[in-house]
Amino acid sequence: MSTAAPAASATVTFIERNFEDVLNLMVEARNYIAYGQPAEKTGLAPEAQLQISYETMRVTARLVRAAAWLSIEKAVRKGEITREDALGEEFALTTVEACADPSGPEDEALPKALRSLLDRSYKLYMRISRLEALTRESA
Repeated sequence: MSTAAPAASATVTFIERNFEDVLNLMVEARNYIAYGQPAEKTGLAPEAQLQISYETMRVTARLVRAAAWLSIEKAVRKGEITREDALGEEFALTTVEACADPSGPEDEALPKALRSLLDRSYKLYMRISRLEALTRESA
């Protein structure tokens, strides 16, 4: 009996679980942007509104980049693209300084819901970033 199948199965499960986590957080972020953020920005100084918008975009960038990288991994697992193609620069997660910056959750001036999204999106983004690094090292 081969031991490769359970390892491959565990990897697929890990990719799927992370993809689900990203999608769930995307829905939560979308709901915050559509319904929570406008109310929380009302009456704030323009600088505070700008900071909230910036931090919201950072959450969005993290989640979109992570979802794109995980989608490529799913395509590799399904045989839709080769591992070599997936390792190309155009598919790299490419850690962006703003996405890898852990700041925000400690900023009491930001709304609590946004601080939570910042914290969870950072942790998820960094988890996917480590997964990408491991994938590139093992290739």
